[in-house]
Order: sequence, then C-alpha cells, then structure tokens
Amino acid sequence: MKNFFLLISLVFLISNTGYAQESKKINITSDRTIKDEVQYPGATILVSVNNQIYMEHDGVEIWCDQAIYYNESKFVKASGNVKMKQGDTISMKSKYAEYNGNTKFAFASSDVLLETPNNTLKTDTLFFDRLKQQAYYRSGGTVKDSSKTLTSRIGRYYMDRKQYSFNTDVEVIDPENIVNSDRLDYYSENGHIYVYGPTTIKGKQSTIYCERGFYNSKTNIGHAIKNSRIDYDNRTVKGDSLYFNSITNFASATNNIKVIDTANNSIITGHYAEVFKDKDSVFITKRALAATLQEKDSLYIHSDTLMVTGKPEKRIMKGFRDVRIYKKNMSGKCDSIHVNQVTGYTKMLGKPILWTQRNQMTGDTIKIISDTKTEKLDSLLVYPNAFIVQEDTLKAGFNQVKGQTLYGLFKENELYQVDIDKNTETIFYQREGDGELKLIGINKVLSSSIKLLLKNQEIEDIYYYQNVESTLYREEDLPENARELSGFHWRGDEQITSKQDLFKGEKPPVLVKIQGLPLPKDEADFFDEETVKRLEENITKESRLKKEDYKDAEKKEQLSKQLKKGNKEK
Repeated sequence: MKNFFLLISLVFLISNTGYAQESKKINITSDRTIKDEVQYPGATILVSVNNQIYMEHDGVEIWCDQAIYYNESKFVKASGNVKMKQGDTISMKSKYAEYNGNTKFAFASSDVLLETPNNTLKTDTLFFDRLKQQAYYRSGGTVKDSSKTLTSRIGRYYMDRKQYSFNTDVEVIDPENIVNSDRLDYYSENGHIYVYGPTTIKGKQSTIYCERGFYNSKTNIGHAIKNSRIDYDNRTVKGDSLYFNSITNFASATNNIKVIDTANNSIITGHYAEVFKDKDSVFITKRALAATLQEKDSLYIHSDTLMVTGKPEKRIMKGFRDVRIYKKNMSGKCDSIHVNQVTGYTKMLGKPILWTQRNQMTGDTIKIISDTKTEKLDSLLVYPNAFIVQEDTLKAGFNQVKGQTLYGLFKENELYQVDIDKNTETIFYQREGDGELKLIGINKVLSSSIKLLLKNQEIEDIYYYQNVESTLYREEDLPENARELSGFHWRGDEQITSKQDLFKGEKPPVLVKIQGLPLPKDEADFFDEETVKRLEENITKESRLKKEDYKDAEKKEQLSKQLKKGNKEK
C-alpha cells in the first residue's frame, strides 16, 4: 500500500512538472503594443520604434520588427528582420517566422539563414523542431562551411550530432571535387560524407562513380562499393570495392576488378589492383588476365601478377610467375614476360615455351615481334638452345629440330618460315606422299643451318645448309632411346588451346569478403505521428503552417523511403 501511494505521488509530480513546462510564458519586451480585436482577436500587436521586439521562451530568443502575439496559445507570428537564437550554437534569420511555445516548433520563410559555429544553411522555407533538435527543408537549400558548398532539394539537420541528411539533386562542391548524389549524409564536424544511391565524385584528375560509399572531404580519401568505378584520362578501374586517395591519385580495387585501357585497347581483370596515376602504373594480381586487341584478334596474358607502366603511347606490360599466353593459332608459357608497346617486342623468360598448331618451340629466351603500325605478328626469335618439336601425324614419334638460334617469320599472323642456325640437328619421320601413308624411315641430319617452310602452320619443306650429314634409318634399326635429341621434352599436354585453358590446374582465388555499407536505419519522419499530433493539437488558425504542409512532407518522406527500398532490392 505504501508503494502504491508512492507511485501515485510520483505520477502526480511528473504530471505537474510537465504542465509547468507547458505553461511557461513567453516573455516579451516591445516599444509599443496595440490591440485590434476586430482584425486580430485575442492577439497583441507588437511594434518596434527605437528597438527591435524581443521575446524569450525556455532558452530561445526572438528579435523582429513586428509581431502578433496570441497569449492564450503562446503563439507568435514575427516579421521584419526576424532573428531566432538558441544558446550559442543556433541562430536563424528570416523575413517571416512563427513560433509555438506549446509545441516548441518554429517555422520560417523568405530568405531563411540558419547559422551554426561551423556552417550556414540558406533556404526558402525551414521547419525547426526544438524538442527533437532537428531542422528540415523541402524546397531547396544550400549549406556552406569554410571549404565546401552543399545543395539539395530536401534536407534535414540533426543538431545533436551535427549531421545533415540530403535528398534529391544533391551536390557538394569543394576545391578538389564535385559530388552529385541521390542521397548523402554529411557530418559537418569531421567532414565525413556517406552516399546512398547513384553518386558521382568528379575531381581534377578522376571521376568516381558508386551506389554506396564513404568520402572524407577533409583528407579526400574514400571507399566506393556497389557498381563502383574510377575514370582517369585513358583508364577506367572497376571493382566490387574501391579505395581512393584524390590527393595522391592512388586507387586500389578488390574483387572482380576490371581495368580498361583505351589507349592500347586492353582490358585487365583480376581480384586485386593498385593504380598509381601519377606514375602511370597499374598492378594487378589474383587471377590476373590481360586481353589486348590486335588486328581483330585478342592476345590474352595470364599470370600471378601483372604490371602496366608508362604513358599511354609508351605502355609496358610485365607478368610474373606462371605466365600463360593465348592467341588464335599461338599460345605459350614462361616464368615472366615483358611486352613493350613502342618496340612491339614481347619477351618471354624463364623456361619459355610457344605452341603454333602442332609445333612446340622452346629456348632460354623467346621474343615475339609485332608490327607497331598494323599490330600484326612480324617475326619470332628463340635463343639460345632453340628446339622445335612436332608430333608425327600418325603419332609414331616426334619430329625434332635443334639449334642455337631460331628466326621465324609471320604472314597474316601465321608462321610461314623458320631459320635455325649453328650446330643444327633434326629427326624427321619421313612418309610417302602427303605424310599420311607408309613410313619410309627416320631421318637424322646434322648441318650448320636449316630453313623450314610451313603451310597452315605445318612443316612443308626442309632445306639443309653446309656440312650436311644425313642418315635414314629403318624404324626397326633405330632404338627408341635414339629417337630423341638431347634436351628433348614434349609438353603437349600443357598446350593452351582456348582462353579457358589459361586457368587450367589453378584453384580459384579466395576472395576477401567485402564489408558493405548498409542503408541508414529508418528514423522517425520529421513529421512523424507524434509530431503531427503535437502540431494538430496546438495549431492555430492564424498560422501559415497548415495541416497540408506537414502532410505533404510526410508524402515526400514516404516516397523517399520507397525509392531507397527499391535501390536496396536492386
């Protein structure tokens, strides 16, 4: 029973406290007061003569040239050089304003200027809820601080956390970038910007696009996710997640990255990339694959790591560790590769091997030379320890050519002539007619040099030069172990015959899990049910703020949420 009476007393105390707060009067100082019950029944007209009218209510101060005050409803309509001030942090100026002491709700219109210690907000119409410490506009507004200007159609300011939430036609302009977005949250204290929906950040050196992202406007560093991309002069970088630094012109991309180079018609894919714009370099790893268009035929290069450096007209591509290349009618492997756009040289190092149809070529170094004007294959150089192997048409053995240096010539991207110099050796399975008939014998030849003529990538004629020693063996007279030249190594099972073969035998890379940027939690509408009820219970017929004003605002909020929900589902 004692606890019951204690509870009743507590409820009574709280009720009286709330009532005392609600009944707090608006204190007024005015040079002149006028009563006009015909035109303004129940109101007092306040007029300034030498000093502006001054009003104070529970921490808010109001100055103006003229006001109409309704004592019973504690409602004020102020006009002429209106200024409202809340403490030392919020100051609002306008030509017209209303303030309701019961709801602690202010409404300002015509040249509204809201000032805080860090920024200013200009708009045509502003709603200010003192209980929620929020300001709201829906007819266009401009926010300025020391370095940037932010504009939008709809905006909300959360004073307690110094956050602006902008919607519709959002634009941010600072000395380094211009940001355009559908939805943007800006924290004025630390300069942090969060974007939701299609967003473009245009800088002096790059343009960034994403549909979710974070950007620090003070450091010019940010992250972009969801359909993110960075456009440079001649290069575009795409990825599931992008990190960028607009000051250093550095960017990195993670997962499903694509680097498009319009200067040399190439596309590089992988799952991690770093771009250094000022150094004109790109570093790609995790299933890195470069595709370069050459004479309507793409050359693919895959390796553990790819690096592209140099100005657009002087690109150099380097590949490291387990390099694999593929082009129609040609493929290869090596430990590292160097492609020079200026000279047209492609240099393969570290156990290089090249296949053209049934021909396998190896050596310590392989150089492929392209015509820089036509982009067609021009010639081939293998040195030293050049070795060509071709499986016999009936798979009885292997035709082999060995020497110190190999020179090859291409016509219409097909190898048609090969010259081999210095201490050449050959083993050929000679057959009647076109090579599909009876085996005549196995011919072993030593000479100083050899010329091979090919048709459709097949050896058609052989010419031996100087110091020729030739022996034709019957098949049964030449032991198996004598049918292979020193250094013979057939690697036909490794031959790359398609783009898919570039990844043969490799495990898919383990991708980093991208931490997304979720949409902000749905907060109560500015004109939520509680606010609407509060306004409706205390609204006066003299107010310009009508029910349709905040009902219209509710519709706009609902539409905004529907759009956000649609973007999230997409």
